[in-house]
Amino acid sequence: MPRNVTSQNNVIETSFCKMIEFDIEFNSFISEWRHCAYISNYLARTVSHNRPDSVLYSNLYSSAFNELLEVAFRTRHPAGVLACRVSRDGETDRIELTFPCTPEEQQFYEYAISQTQGAGAQERYLVSLSGDVAPSRDMVLLELAVDYNATLRLEAVDADTVTLVVDLPFGGLAN
Repeated sequence: MPRNVTSQNNVIETSFCKMIEFDIEFNSFISEWRHCAYISNYLARTVSHNRPDSVLYSNLYSSAFNELLEVAFRTRHPAGVLACRVSRDGETDRIELTFPCTPEEQQFYEYAISQTQGAGAQERYLVSLSGDVAPSRDMVLLELAVDYNATLRLEAVDADTVTLVVDLPFGGLAN
């Protein structure tokens, strides 16, 4: 049975309409760091075409999506598939990344997403920014929750695969 970890106490599913979906062999994906930027830029331009300020939307979307791809990239598994689905419901876009990871990594993601919860998330984020250590994968997820007002959850697909679901409410952005 899939385990769900969420950054909200109650997740209400709405009807998201699929906009784009792709998959790539994970070994091919991790063969080149630049794949993160190429994929995020392409998808950001694709899903931003009908937003009032498509350039602003595309820039924010590309930045957020690139960070998510880099989180998956760092798992460095030689086998499996990276699958991505982008959907929209009104002002909110949903990114679903399914990728291989070990049970230990699943625990890491569960903990990292739990840290995005509540009022303490912003303080944890600000403290991490002032630290001397380079940002970690968990810091990226915290940044999405605090700076982008994202809602995150993790779904365990099986022992070696997870789906990271991120809802980004970018559609209501003003100039």
